[in-house]
Amino acid sequence: MSAGIVIREAHFPGRAPIDAYGNGGFRFADMSHRGSLLLLPSGIYGWDLEEGDPLMRDRFRRVLDEAASIEVLLVGTGKSIRPIPADLKSALRAAQISSDPMSTGAAVRTYNIMLAEQRAVAAALIAV
Repeated sequence: MSAGIVIREAHFPGRAPIDAYGNGGFRFADMSHRGSLLLLPSGIYGWDLEEGDPLMRDRFRRVLDEAASIEVLLVGTGKSIRPIPADLKSALRAAQISSDPMSTGAAVRTYNIMLAEQRAVAAALIAV
C-alpha cells in the first residue's frame, strides 16, 4: 500500500527578492515555486490564483490580516494589467494599504527595489 502525496500549503518564513519568474512560477531563496505567490511581511505563501481568475476580496484575506505591516501592495495581474475591483480597492484603502496593479514582471521588479529599500511592501503575484 503506497501513501498518497501530501500537499502542504507552501510557505517560506521570511522575506526574499524574486530571482526569476516565468514558465508558470518563480525562483527565490534558492528555491522554485510553481504557481502564484503572496509576498507578505510574515513570509512568502503559495497563492491559489491563475491568470484570468477574478481578483476577489476573499483571495486577499491574508494581505488584509497583515495590513498593519503593509503600506503598499503590488498586484501582479499576469501578462497584462487588470484593474483592481472597487470592493477590493476599498477594503485595501480602509486598511490603509495603497494598491497598484501592474503586469507580474513589473510587480516583481518593483517589489525587489522596494524590498531592498526596506519599505513596507507586499506583493500578490499571478504566475506567468
